[in-house]
Amino acid sequence: MSNYGPPPGAPQDPSGQPLPPTPPPAPAYGQPSAPPPPPVPGYGAAPAAPTGYSAAPAGYGYGAPTPPYASWGARAGAFIIDGLVGAVAMIPFWIGYGLLIGGAAAGGTSEYDPNTGMYTPAGEPNGALMAIGGLLMFIGFLVSLAFLFWNYGLKQGKTGYTIGKGVLGIKVVKEADGQVLGTWFSIGRFFVHYLDQLACYIGYLWPLWDDKRQTFADKILSTIVIIEPKK
Repeated sequence: MSNYGPPPGAPQDPSGQPLPPTPPPAPAYGQPSAPPPPPVPGYGAAPAAPTGYSAAPAGYGYGAPTPPYASWGARAGAFIIDGLVGAVAMIPFWIGYGLLIGGAAAGGTSEYDPNTGMYTPAGEPNGALMAIGGLLMFIGFLVSLAFLFWNYGLKQGKTGYTIGKGVLGIKVVKEADGQVLGTWFSIGRFFVHYLDQLACYIGYLWPLWDDKRQTFADKILSTIVIIEPKK
């Protein structure tokens, strides 16, 4: 049997050739016609969303809802923890300050001379002790400055957490997109916080009644502090 030709049962005309396919019957009067196919999107148009999926709601951080804002107590606690760690970094400075004062006071005592009726210095200031004290003060200043740059610039700028914020599970981010601040933006925020000290430190108290728990520095720079425990 030949493999060519119309399949068995296909309609043929008298000449043996297969007939063209019969078009579907037209719908009767009053019957709805088949719906037209959906239009093909033009060049550059966004394709339709697949059935069963909906677009993500607009908002904070890639469409996710804003996490709860950190309370004033949590922010104050983080500030205290950072301050205590910073005080540890200042220990060499205060030791040097004590040695400097002690060295200067070593020659400051005086004795009464009955022959002249005057008080004369009993000794000279301890120059070596003062030199050591000054060196320790300088080292302590550098250590403290390095800690501030690392804690508020590098660490907070890249992760959103200082040491204190990491302990209490709060994080500072940009209000617009929820991203971390970056090193220099974070350092700038540290200095802008000095505006919160104006008018009896009212800026630091502002989160107590503010809807977004922001200080003046946060409002100026559009930053927020949220509850997000460190992973």
